[in-house]
Amino acid sequence: MKAGIYIHIPFCKSRCSYCDFATDVYRSKDGVERYVNSIISEIRNSKLEIRNSADTIYFGGGTPSLLRPEQVARILEAVHAEFHVAPEAEITMEMNPATVTAETLAAYRSLGVNRASFGVQTFNDRDLKLLARGHDANDARQTFRLLRDTGFENISFDLIAGLPDQTMSDWERNLDEALRMQPEHLSLYLLEIHQGTPLAEQLRSGRRPMPDEDLAAEMYEVMLDKTGAAGYEQYEISNFAKPGFESRHNTKYWRLEPVYGFGVSAHSFDGSQRYSNERDTAAYVRQIEEFSSAEVTRERIDSASEFIFLGLRLNAGVSFDAYRTLYGSEIREKYVAELRDLQENELVEISGDRLRLT
Repeated sequence: MKAGIYIHIPFCKSRCSYCDFATDVYRSKDGVERYVNSIISEIRNSKLEIRNSADTIYFGGGTPSLLRPEQVARILEAVHAEFHVAPEAEITMEMNPATVTAETLAAYRSLGVNRASFGVQTFNDRDLKLLARGHDANDARQTFRLLRDTGFENISFDLIAGLPDQTMSDWERNLDEALRMQPEHLSLYLLEIHQGTPLAEQLRSGRRPMPDEDLAAEMYEVMLDKTGAAGYEQYEISNFAKPGFESRHNTKYWRLEPVYGFGVSAHSFDGSQRYSNERDTAAYVRQIEEFSSAEVTRERIDSASEFIFLGLRLNAGVSFDAYRTLYGSEIREKYVAELRDLQENELVEISGDRLRLT
């Protein structure tokens, strides 16, 4: 089984009001260079017991497109030195509008980056200000054109539904514009409120109205209708793709396949254990420089239960045969009462070898 590689780049031009990820504002070129050197050191000193084969590499963040192409090249060289990277590997870079030029995009392409995950979030300038995104809708349109002009043939959009004050008309306009642009992949999320973020405080204090959960549910149904009519297949709760363009990297998480993460706050799963790195960027760099590792947690997981609840995120659902082969027991015998209740409430369905959410 081929693994995935995740590289976390925490730097952003500014911090979004809803963001709960491990991010830092881009303050100095020297600080970023020191961080890149730390990631390379971590990769080289990962001491994996077996040289692994990998067929996906994912630069997430943060805003990885703030890295210079030379820095991306050095990270990829370290990955190739440690892993057998498949020639047809999917190499994704998350990007934010107005953070790339034609020159940098061409350079990323020359390094093998063949998929762009593009943080649009909304085409409504009012909502972009609410989210503190640091770009406007025209920046998003222009960046998409640059991606196409520089040869990117696998582009994913992120959009968020259920924002405070967002109307159904607003959401439909977002969807319609995204679908007209015809990216290969769409990640369409409902807003999550994380405590400790500026947006959570704005909602708590009454400066912004609480999102309407019923309206958000209706937005989700509209999302299903419009993407289906436009030729996109829903393959996961929040993800839609033209045939053949499903995210190979993200699917590894839902299928409980190995993923090795490097960088601040990065998580890894080796098939039986999950482990994670220090969440503070400065502390991560210090630990790598001193100890060559920034691991702070490690646990053996109940992979049998995770196989079920992660698999249920996928439209393909969970295979009874695969579960039996992996864990030596029958889902239908182990969870008789639970399955009966879920079926009676029309929340799951069983079809042949598959258990799926309705």
